[in-house]
Amino acid sequence: MASASARKQLAAHVILALVALVMMLPFIWMFLASFKTVREVEGSQIFPPTWHTENYTKVFADPEIAKRSNFGRYYFNSVFVAAWVTFLTCITSAMAAYAFARLRWRGRDTVFLLYLGTLMVPGVVTMIPNFALLVKLKLLDSYAGLIVPASFSAFGVFLLRQFMLTIPTSLDEAAAIDGASKWRIFWDVILPLTRPGLIALAIFAFIGNYQSLFWPLVVVKSQYLRTWPVGMLFFDTTYGRETTLIMAASVMATLPPLILFVVGQKFLVKGIQLGAVKG
Repeated sequence: MASASARKQLAAHVILALVALVMMLPFIWMFLASFKTVREVEGSQIFPPTWHTENYTKVFADPEIAKRSNFGRYYFNSVFVAAWVTFLTCITSAMAAYAFARLRWRGRDTVFLLYLGTLMVPGVVTMIPNFALLVKLKLLDSYAGLIVPASFSAFGVFLLRQFMLTIPTSLDEAAAIDGASKWRIFWDVILPLTRPGLIALAIFAFIGNYQSLFWPLVVVKSQYLRTWPVGMLFFDTTYGRETTLIMAASVMATLPPLILFVVGQKFLVKGIQLGAVKG
């Protein structure tokens, strides 16, 4: 009986490993292609006969490339914008979630359902109103135009609200008896206890904004403010068949979200599990 169970478990692990390998094939090809020449990429060899590490230095340091495409600047812009969006999303979502989960006011649940209903509205529908608003506020082609519209998340509010509902209300009552204000309760009591949920939201927000293409493509006009997904389009157009340089740039652009996910995966799973249960 035990041997049959062990064989089933082994078969399940083998199947999962094969599925994981199939899903990783595009990333493996991208990594290997970043060390090849253009002719080798177009050939049938899987592994490069010679590992051309200079492809990575060319992306940043080649003078001819720097004249038309500043990937180092694109890389910085993506990390800078994603970091600010993540920070502001966590703050605004936590404050809204606290109002919906811990405070009692008339029409609270109705407003929450309406706000949650915005998740069903495609981003393309709200793009034109957001663009028109940025035009009136004169925020086009600026960091503020990239950061502010992306700093509010209905999903983040929902995730943190569900997480805050698992925290006993007796903590609020005890803090209120000690003379703490609503803001003090939120900042010193509730917010520290929602750390797993905040980390999970931070990972989602950073990765989602870091790889965003459509909104930066609409808002940004100058090369100085391009993020790496937008810059990659011009990089590809300028160098056409320089696939090796594009792959090298893609590998480097993949590192920040990969590192963030590996470091925070424990909190990511914990935050989702606890946020899915209403206490």
